[in-house]
Amino acid sequence: MNEKNNTGKLVMASMLAALTCVATMIIKIPSPLKGYLNLGDCVVLLSGWMLTPGYGFLAAGFGSALADIFSGYVMYAPATFVIKGLMALIAYYGYQMLHKKFSTSVSNIVSGILAEILMVLGYFVFEGFLYGFGPSVVNIPANAVQGVAGLILGCLLIKMLRGWNTKHGA
Repeated sequence: MNEKNNTGKLVMASMLAALTCVATMIIKIPSPLKGYLNLGDCVVLLSGWMLTPGYGFLAAGFGSALADIFSGYVMYAPATFVIKGLMALIAYYGYQMLHKKFSTSVSNIVSGILAEILMVLGYFVFEGFLYGFGPSVVNIPANAVQGVAGLILGCLLIKMLRGWNTKHGA
């Protein structure tokens, strides 16, 4: 790969990490177990759909973890880094596998659902170790709502961005 291509990937990953952080922090709705609901998942999914696996993982993971740190949820940051990074990987690989047989929209929706399921399960396990698995069940519906919102917004944004690329030759 040439240096210009690597620079472009790094710039895109950095931009998506920053957008993930901002989208996560802009609307924060407290959840029962000291966490919060946010709109960052839409950009986490975009990171998986738009970047290579490594860059997508890092953009989603760093952007989300930084939002936790900046928002005072430091103990969540390591788990968030892993969970959100893995979400981007699932979105990437799920899309790549599904797109061979299904439309772009179906591939985005299904890969996004799989990524959001990982998010719900990941925070359930993390909070289970922190607070106990019984109490951590209370956050499953809230995280699922966050996942649905992230999926809907992510699918709308990727469709708009792909349309922009087609119209503007990017």
